[in-house]
Amino acid sequence: MIKVVIIGAGNVAFHLYQSFSQNEQFDVIQVFNRNKAHLDFVNDPKRRISHLEEVKDADLYLVAIKDEAIEEVAKELELKTGIIAHTSGSQPMEVLTKYENHGVFYPLQTFSKNKPVNFKDIPVCLEANSQENLKSLKKIAAQISDKVFEVDSEQRKALHVSAVFVNNFSNHLFALADDYCKKNDLPFEILKPLIKETFSKIETLDPFSAQTGPALRNDQKTISAHLELLDDDKKKIYTILTESIQKLHGKEL
Repeated sequence: MIKVVIIGAGNVAFHLYQSFSQNEQFDVIQVFNRNKAHLDFVNDPKRRISHLEEVKDADLYLVAIKDEAIEEVAKELELKTGIIAHTSGSQPMEVLTKYENHGVFYPLQTFSKNKPVNFKDIPVCLEANSQENLKSLKKIAAQISDKVFEVDSEQRKALHVSAVFVNNFSNHLFALADDYCKKNDLPFEILKPLIKETFSKIETLDPFSAQTGPALRNDQKTISAHLELLDDDKKKIYTILTESIQKLHGKEL
């Protein structure tokens, strides 16, 4: 069995633990967090550790913590064997150059502890400091995911920015729409079929071709009417996005 140590107790660490511990090819021998109380998701209390000096030899160490804490942990952690890989979308692989065998194991997904995921559907983006280590990470990733990609640090940064657009920004727009619905005594529930269809369309169409709406049609009458209904903050966002759509599609502004 492949021995795994997970460093962290956040959303990513939680789902990595769930995925690896449910796979008979792996043995998650330890999960680290400075506050043991946050490790209640680890079934065996003996595998919960709160001091880096307690970390045992393993085949793979996954550092699933906040970006700003990765270098700090790298300074403290002493490893004898195995590959150490962080799970960050924005940090370069070089933050782990202290270790002979290092890389990146980046699952591209939004994670919440109370929302189950099927890890088989989650893209895992890999990078390593040698072809041998990359090969090992690919074999490991293929055990838990059907979507494994080799992505270098520069590509990963671009991918992370893209992920912010499609996930964080789109979700923020949902939150603004929810807020606007509430102010007008409307249930956000009415919009959910539209949201689902919007996302399902890009299974068969590229996003450029899937675009619809008043901005694409250059329907200035509707755009002006919408702007009159919005407060200053939402008006700015509506205007910026309208202009962006029109610029991308070559419409007259």
